[in-house]
Amino acid sequence: MRLKFIIGFIFIIVALLLGRVYYLSIQSNEYYESLSKKNYIKRFYTTSSRGSILDRNGKYLAINKVGFSINVKPHLRSSEKFKDVEEVARLIVKYFPDFKYEKLLHKYKQLDSPYRHNLIKLVDYVPYDDFFKHYTIFNSNENVEIELATLRKYLYKDVAAHVLGYMGKTTVEDIKNDENSKYFEQTGRSGIEKYYDKVLRGELGYQDVQVNSLYKKLKVLDEVKSTKRDIQLTIDIELQKYIHELFGKQAGAVVVMDINNGELLAAGSFPEFDNNLFVNGISHEDWKKIREDFNHPFTNKLINGLYPPGSVMKMGIAISFLENDVSPNFSVYCNGEMQLGSRKFRCWNDKGHLRTGFVKAIRESCDDFFYKGSLKVGINNIHKTLDRFGIGKKTGVDLPVEFIGINPDKRWKKETQKLPWYMGETLVASIGQGFINVTPMQIARYTGAMATNKLQKPHLLKDDSLIESIDTNISQRDLRIVQRGMYEVANKPLGTAVHYIKSKTTVAAKTGTAQVVGIPQSEKKRMKEHELEYFQRSQAWLTTYAPYKNPQYVVTILVEHGGHGGSAAGPMAGKIFNKLIELGYIDE
Repeated sequence: MRLKFIIGFIFIIVALLLGRVYYLSIQSNEYYESLSKKNYIKRFYTTSSRGSILDRNGKYLAINKVGFSINVKPHLRSSEKFKDVEEVARLIVKYFPDFKYEKLLHKYKQLDSPYRHNLIKLVDYVPYDDFFKHYTIFNSNENVEIELATLRKYLYKDVAAHVLGYMGKTTVEDIKNDENSKYFEQTGRSGIEKYYDKVLRGELGYQDVQVNSLYKKLKVLDEVKSTKRDIQLTIDIELQKYIHELFGKQAGAVVVMDINNGELLAAGSFPEFDNNLFVNGISHEDWKKIREDFNHPFTNKLINGLYPPGSVMKMGIAISFLENDVSPNFSVYCNGEMQLGSRKFRCWNDKGHLRTGFVKAIRESCDDFFYKGSLKVGINNIHKTLDRFGIGKKTGVDLPVEFIGINPDKRWKKETQKLPWYMGETLVASIGQGFINVTPMQIARYTGAMATNKLQKPHLLKDDSLIESIDTNISQRDLRIVQRGMYEVANKPLGTAVHYIKSKTTVAAKTGTAQVVGIPQSEKKRMKEHELEYFQRSQAWLTTYAPYKNPQYVVTILVEHGGHGGSAAGPMAGKIFNKLIELGYIDE
């Protein structure tokens, strides 16, 4: 019995040993072979130059200038070897004096480490023509490796700055959001550069390379090429340049949109700045100048500027009246003011507009008509109508971090301010003042709906898959009333823009003058806009479409502190439509 136990024990031990030998020699072979390959085969990811950005006619807007980068071997930090780094730094400063010797040495020490195997990029970019004549001097240094490099170049400088955007060094935060970002030195920071960053940087490639124990490349075993992808925008750079020159040093925004598909032919936020300033890192002096400008050039006013719309909201308010049982024949007698409780609500025309109906109210922008009509309808119904026209919603334009604005109602005020809604606030809202806030992009989209009964999704990428149209379901009766009013604004006596819009095509329009400071009740007569301090002047709006009988394009203009919308923006709108005719977009 004891002998059987001993034999059985020995058998079990032998079986375990044989099983272990089998596992190590056969079963684990694939695993250890994979580990072995990792020890001598390394994958190096490769990138293409960033995609170019073109306008709708194929003109280049953002490209990559070719040059060279200067790279130095790592692990040269010992006192003896560091002389090699100092030699390279002296060479760089000798031939390219814009670089500073001490900064180059500091950069090397900062980037080097015992665990680093890749070369250290000491100089990111030197223009091709500047470097090429010294190429052999640097290339003959055994510690230096020269590589082709690119630098982003915005060909039209500050034109379309907020649309195109700019680049910045890839950060840890970028890599957290997208791990592949670590393979790219720069990432889009604003505009198209940011929104389409992944598209513009293209697809990663790679090389599987056999290396030795010192990490030296011996042989390329497999390779997949990286790919580059250009993108084409809907904007016409000639139109964009023209508007840039027209707007001059004013602050504000302009949107030119195809009324039938949402393509943006031009979109400008002013003042603009040269995106090339950011390519190699902006200087403290330039940064301070932009940051301290009271006109806020950094703010993309197209989608991040929030403004009271003033009277450009009156078409939507009028439709809300008509859809909520106010008769198309409704009229009021305007004597220049309306009393509500202890407060007087003034019309902009202190002499009054006398008997006024829908079309006249839009044509002459009678505030009293909208005050009295709003009391019949109420703020909640107005909110519902404006919501259908995209007010207080993102337009969906392909630019990053779009603001939504405010389309107030009783619930909104209760939730945000913990206060009830007052009747006087309805009157103020009916003329586009008070809590309501919009972006110029929202007003352009809303104006398109007044022209075609459809709400288009504005977009900048030339791609038919982005076309998105929503029916706004305005009755033909109601639509004809507001369209007639807009026609008379620009084409009939007493129209608020009739003296300002001079165009070869028939334009429908609505002006807006949105106050930025309140007028005390004690003020008997309102001061003229030009008599006010600049930052107290009203925001000037003008939103238009043309041709009137066959709507094709919306032009929306906001001039910050411009005063009256007609005088501030009317001449500009007429010239923009004439430019559209000249460029072949509108038949005369």
